[in-house]
Amino acid sequence: MNRHSTILGEAGGPDVQARRPRTEVSLTRVGVVGVEKVIRINPRAAGGGGGRGQLFFAEFECFVDLNPRQAGAHMSRFEEVVNEAIDEAVLAESLKAEHLAASVAERVRDRQGGMRAEVSLAARYPETVPAPLSGKPTQEIYTLFGTAVASEAGTRMLTGVQAQGMTACPCAQEMIAAGARERLAAGGYDDSQIEEILDLVPVATHNQRGVGTLYIGRSEECETEIDARELLAIVESSMSSEIYELMKREDERSVVEKAHANPRFVEDCVREMVRRLASAHPDLHGRNFIYARQENFETIHRHNVIAERSGELSEVLTELETGEHSRRHMTMREWLDAAGNA
Repeated sequence: MNRHSTILGEAGGPDVQARRPRTEVSLTRVGVVGVEKVIRINPRAAGGGGGRGQLFFAEFECFVDLNPRQAGAHMSRFEEVVNEAIDEAVLAESLKAEHLAASVAERVRDRQGGMRAEVSLAARYPETVPAPLSGKPTQEIYTLFGTAVASEAGTRMLTGVQAQGMTACPCAQEMIAAGARERLAAGGYDDSQIEEILDLVPVATHNQRGVGTLYIGRSEECETEIDARELLAIVESSMSSEIYELMKREDERSVVEKAHANPRFVEDCVREMVRRLASAHPDLHGRNFIYARQENFETIHRHNVIAERSGELSEVLTELETGEHSRRHMTMREWLDAAGNA
């Protein structure tokens, strides 16, 4: 008997997992992590004309709550429902990562008899993009995230993306510019000439390679679909410049000049993601959720820097309109957990 038949053949024996545990306490999450699959997903929104998509490598995490009178979850069922959902989803022509996560979560909840199930997946996604000036095609790797929580109240989904880019430090650039003004003035240039020179010549600063992450969560009643490519564009354009794996010399100059003309702190990147998403989708409000995060890998320090913002969109939109600091920022965990209490 092989390994798989041994696991699946346990149905004829005692159901040890269904027995009462010695300590009757419910568990928040029981499940499996590191479930690796090759799946076909489409990062475009449903109806976006994306075709059947491509095959990507994805990693799943599946959890279910466990009642106090059940010793354990049936671990083999997690693998079964993931496979079933993938097999069924292959037939779909516009499958999105969060929809697959939702399908698995609903199946896990039903199969395990839980009140709540949570599934997340991360898939590496290739996109061919042209270099900025030469137009030379280069393959860039992005990450798509899909998270879903299924409960009696319905199913909540999170759509997420992650992309890399480049930032130029505004603080160092201003110090370099101040020093340049002093040297130019000492060289006999007047104020108008100095400003003209600084406008024409990129001012040096130190740079960072950054990783931006953006999630949008749709409440149960929300019907808005968002294209993952749109989220990726928001993340990349929120940094000082996009970056490219393959570039010609003119492309390198273009990227460096663009970054130095658009210096941004790590905080600026997060705020720009929030602003761009809110501007592009004014219909997303209320109990929908946003999470934006930026991590920059410093070049003149040994540490990295991070900024993030999370919250219901109603909180964020109020701040954008009034400038008043909201009293609380809802976390992703709180928003997901609220699915069972809606």
